[in-house]
Amino acid sequence: MINFNVPTYTSKTFEYIRDVFNVVHASGDGKYTKLCHQWFREKLPCREALLVHSGTAALEMAALLAELNPGDEVIMPSYTFCSTANAFVLQGAVPVFVDIRPDTLNIDETKIEAAITDKTRAICCVHYAGVACEMDTILDIAKRHNLLVIEDAAQAFDSYYKGKHLGTIGDMGCFSFHETKNIMSGEGGLFVTNRAELGERAEIVREKGTNRSKFFRGQVDKYTWVDKGSSYLPSDVIGAYLYSVLEISDKIQDKRKYIWNKYFEAFADLEKQGKIRRPIIPAYATNNAHMFYLLFNDLEMRTKFINYLKENEIYAPFHYIPLHSSPAGREYCRVNGELPVTDRISTTLVRLPLYFDMTEEELHKVISVALSFFGK
Repeated sequence: MINFNVPTYTSKTFEYIRDVFNVVHASGDGKYTKLCHQWFREKLPCREALLVHSGTAALEMAALLAELNPGDEVIMPSYTFCSTANAFVLQGAVPVFVDIRPDTLNIDETKIEAAITDKTRAICCVHYAGVACEMDTILDIAKRHNLLVIEDAAQAFDSYYKGKHLGTIGDMGCFSFHETKNIMSGEGGLFVTNRAELGERAEIVREKGTNRSKFFRGQVDKYTWVDKGSSYLPSDVIGAYLYSVLEISDKIQDKRKYIWNKYFEAFADLEKQGKIRRPIIPAYATNNAHMFYLLFNDLEMRTKFINYLKENEIYAPFHYIPLHSSPAGREYCRVNGELPVTDRISTTLVRLPLYFDMTEEELHKVISVALSFFGK
């Protein structure tokens, strides 16, 4: 069976995890968490980069730092994972869904302004498949309406918009290191900001609302509860796993891009024949090869394709059920305008297997089986 995803680990992964217990510090902010912090602060142009236990945790921190009141609104796409909306719902805010672009499947920046009300406080843009949203337009809208911009960059490690690393462009950025991501630690995430005041408070929010980090740096003689917060620190075991993967991040990215490009080339003729559509990468964006998907013309053909691959022992799933059509989405959120692109994409998109340890034989099988489906 060729799985959709296989977790990445290295020869150093278990060595580093064992070392966590040699150091006798397996909880948060240990040796390997600090090494990860150093790595990200050198890699990303940001004031603060804090490891957390999940991408969901990073989003929840952003929602807390946004100082939202019950009834405040946050504009976002419906075609995303539930954590994007749930982080704000937990603060009593109302996610407002607008449609996505048919090319990148990102939030349609031309739909945002019409969704703004006197209750709007932020725009949460999701960089789908690691491809950048149109950030200049989004930032301009936010500036004119005094809104925060929060980047859900869960899929966007090592991806750029006009030379700027995604997740570092808005007020706050949120990354995921779930095992389905390019860089993984099983679970894990990263909160990023370039605003000094948000970075200082984020450190407190992450530490259950205490100034514990300042205490360990000797900046206060004892630590206490000073703000709202929760336990967003990851175990240092997660830090050890993540650091071992970060050390080979360039190799991972090179391999993923190789696989992505092979897929892209293999299905070019089918796109010309109008049977599928391949991903589109705008000139302003880079491709981090997080995901390779095909868009079919209808649900029936997609279903047949997924079943055909399964019969040939290849697992190729579809992606999100739009949040606006989910029970919680209908209860806690609202929709601005129609969402025809979102509805269509959710019934026609399928993702192909893509992971670092994928062999040439596996890649060839996925391509050949997929092509044989269309030749039937």
